[in-house]
Amino acid sequence: MTARPLRIALVVGEASGDHLGAALLKEIRSRHPETVFFGVAGERMTEAGVESLFPLDDVAVMGFAAVVARLPRIIGRIRETAAHIVAERPDVLVIIDSPGFTQSVAKRVARQLPDLPIVNYVSPSVWAWRKGRARKMARYIDHVMALLPFEPEVHKRLGGPPCTYVGHPLIENREKLRPASGERAGLDAEPHVLILPGSRLSEVKRLMEPFGETARLIAQSKPDVRFVLPAVTHLRPEIERRVADWPVKVDLVVGEEAKLAAFRQASAALAASGTVTLELALAKVPMVVAYRVEWLARSLKWLLNVHSIVLANLVLGDNTVPEFLDDAGSPEVLAREILALLEEGPAREAQMSGFARLDALMETPDGQTPSERAADIVLDYAQKGKAASGRPSSISQ
Repeated sequence: MTARPLRIALVVGEASGDHLGAALLKEIRSRHPETVFFGVAGERMTEAGVESLFPLDDVAVMGFAAVVARLPRIIGRIRETAAHIVAERPDVLVIIDSPGFTQSVAKRVARQLPDLPIVNYVSPSVWAWRKGRARKMARYIDHVMALLPFEPEVHKRLGGPPCTYVGHPLIENREKLRPASGERAGLDAEPHVLILPGSRLSEVKRLMEPFGETARLIAQSKPDVRFVLPAVTHLRPEIERRVADWPVKVDLVVGEEAKLAAFRQASAALAASGTVTLELALAKVPMVVAYRVEWLARSLKWLLNVHSIVLANLVLGDNTVPEFLDDAGSPEVLAREILALLEEGPAREAQMSGFARLDALMETPDGQTPSERAADIVLDYAQKGKAASGRPSSISQ
């Protein structure tokens, strides 16, 4: 008698989760081609054969104001997704990032299917704020697959679910980020400064004006600087419109290959806070990080329990990369900091020394890729159920 194929529910809430989900799906399919996947998917997962319940744009919103404006629809999609998973009864549910949406789905499913194992891919930032979430997650999440090496210890300390560091997808791109011999010009040649205003429209709207003024001030002091702005495809029209008013020339590049080439050639970078800071650190590009948030988020800054908002700093365990939040990041301050990185000296050396430690800190114990390690965990739960974690096969809410 032929065993029935595994059935795996995947739920994502934005594009970054879609990338992770697609890679995980392909790795599992390479081992078990007959596996059935369903749930909420983005473009990459859809291309890999997952039929999404609804368009990802329905729930992929960022910022307090945007979420509140679309709250009724989001709540409806949470209910719809949970009901569909309960009706389909998969072998395992994998929720990926976007905790506001995906964990709300997981809670509903766990109440109705208490024996269904639920795996959370990408830990919420419990180390940064609302630490109590870790212990609450343990009621309905069976395992967390972490992207950052310090997260398993954080969950253990806070009473969260079992947590495994599977590795960050960026570590697979290291060689593409780093220059070949002669590819990165010396500081005495034509220095390249990357301008990275973020991958979300709200970030671009807040940062393009101060970043443009920063570029002007840098060019005043160092006229030979070349500015390069790798633009996310869907934001290209908005960025082109805004950069047209800048008083300096900027080379706009679009696409993954062009972005990687720009990183390999860069001398320094001015970046929004986000995953890109870890990408720059792995590329060994010293940077200055600035971020501006909406008024409600500013009022809640006191809730942060973390020494930095820069991912590279969090992995390194110190504030190697300078960061400036809101009004502290004036163009004058940002320009001064960038100019210090465009010459050999203590500011540049401190970052380069820190970045040299990243490979060892982010390496996975057995050399597997993040997708391989994640697939091991998901398949273990799909095949063994909650017994994979050694925990009871039912949970109380």
